[in-house]
Amino acid sequence: MGLLLVPSFLVIVLNLYVIAVTQANRYTTEEKVPPRRVALVFGAGLAPDGTVSSMLGDRVSAAVNLYKLGRVQKLLMTGDNSEAYYDEVTAMKRYAMILGVPEADITLDYAGFSTYESCYRAIEIFGVQQAVLVTQKYHLPRSVYICRQFKIDAVGLGTPDWETYGHVRMIPYTVREGLATIKALWFVHATRPQPTFLGPYEGIK
Repeated sequence: MGLLLVPSFLVIVLNLYVIAVTQANRYTTEEKVPPRRVALVFGAGLAPDGTVSSMLGDRVSAAVNLYKLGRVQKLLMTGDNSEAYYDEVTAMKRYAMILGVPEADITLDYAGFSTYESCYRAIEIFGVQQAVLVTQKYHLPRSVYICRQFKIDAVGLGTPDWETYGHVRMIPYTVREGLATIKALWFVHATRPQPTFLGPYEGIK
């Protein structure tokens, strides 16, 4: 029984470490977010009709608010377009444009298949040196931690999660996030795998 408790204890401790070291770089209101040139918006699934899901809509809306407040000048949408019929980032772009962001200020990363890959590609493909990361609060510590390990001067804006989506939805997400954080620590400190796709440098104009 004692041996079974050790892995669980390590998962908890390592997650608390990531939460603690990113605390100063995480915000929950747009007005308090320090200015950065780019908002990096992570994908979060699509609705059955191909539009943004509720969680993804929250992320895009928050990024648009940052843009309108002058906290960021560009939006980098990063998500999954691994299948022809599944295109998170184009749906994100359409929604941001409906909310008033010009197309010229939106860049799409079609190969952001994970948080790790999105951060890796943000600096290697798009040249992002500073960014506001936009995602739900439960996902924000891992996102900020990974991007900062890639030497991106990253801060994060956390959108609502538990208070909006409730325990039934958030408990599985939070358990999965705890395990994903361990995997992220292994990636950034041990193996540093390349993303599924790299490709030529594009930059953000």
